[in-house]
Amino acid sequence: MAVELNALRDQIDAVDKQILDLLAQRLSLVEKVGEVKSEHGLPIYAPDREAAMLASRRAEAEKKGVPPQLIEDILRRTMRESYASEKDSGFKCLNPELRSIVVVGGNGQLGGLFGRMFKLSGYDVRVLGSKDWHRADELLANAGMVVVTVPIHLTEGVIEKLGNLPSDCILCDLTSIKSKPLQAMLNVHKGPVVGLHPMFGPDVTSLAKQVIVYCDGRGSEQYQWLLKQFSIWGASLCQIDASDHDHGMTLIQALRHFTSFAYGLHLSRENPNIDQLLQLSSPIYRLELAMVGRLFGQDPNLYGDIILSSQENIDMIKRFHRCFGEALDILDSRDKQAFVQSFNKVSDWFGDYSTQFLAESQNLLKQANDSIHRG
Repeated sequence: MAVELNALRDQIDAVDKQILDLLAQRLSLVEKVGEVKSEHGLPIYAPDREAAMLASRRAEAEKKGVPPQLIEDILRRTMRESYASEKDSGFKCLNPELRSIVVVGGNGQLGGLFGRMFKLSGYDVRVLGSKDWHRADELLANAGMVVVTVPIHLTEGVIEKLGNLPSDCILCDLTSIKSKPLQAMLNVHKGPVVGLHPMFGPDVTSLAKQVIVYCDGRGSEQYQWLLKQFSIWGASLCQIDASDHDHGMTLIQALRHFTSFAYGLHLSRENPNIDQLLQLSSPIYRLELAMVGRLFGQDPNLYGDIILSSQENIDMIKRFHRCFGEALDILDSRDKQAFVQSFNKVSDWFGDYSTQFLAESQNLLKQANDSIHRG
């Protein structure tokens, strides 16, 4: 049996090496694709092309008796690597006449990411850090665009220092709240203004499929090239009113981060053995624990600023607290019928999204389970 098994394993190893050779060949072709896209100013992410290619490969896999989801998983992972490598070819510069781009806070992680992307697109990028304000007039005097990316609690104060920009200079920010920074920029600068919120962290390897929210301020026709530049980087754009954005962030950011904070705080006080929890956990609990734990591996000041950035956030969290209390009342009364009724009401509110999210989460859980090594 051992001899037969080893012979089969040797064949599998040989096939794996062929797969590696083919992957290397594919990545080499991707580099050439990146060069062509860079030359002609094409986005690195083409959703229609991706969808058509995946549909075709799934159909071909099914004919060969290969599970369609298997080839899709392989190709999606390969494409993620491809998007990351395509950017090494650089991007077409859509506004070559633009004067220098000054990134205020460009020594930070997010500012550094955008600075690199602008440099890859051929722009002259300069950094105005916290220790550089004695050179501010010099750096800003000939700026074609100024990007403010500093901690939330400093944003408005920094914007107020930018009152002598060239009249045609584009002023924008990358802050996760929009109403107050956007108004501050409109107050201090008479030229084009736009509020931006990248819905991703600085650790992304590519902007393909990443969302950049933008809130129009003033002179939108003068920064359309910027939005198109983001699209070439692969980003998906979402236009929204600043107040609507901030209202949405009370749920997407403030409430979510606060519940993770509270859950982590509770865990630390209960003091369970994390190794044992991981041994006992299903993929979904491991993923949930990872999402909570990753919060505490980051800057507490950032998350404190996000949660405390508005009274609306605090009011939302208080309403959640009251809702939590109502749910506890159901438990205290041991009223299973009331629990089921409340459950069904929420299910009705989600509607078809419930089944959609169930399918999406199953795929995520499969990937999470694949990455686990159990000894």
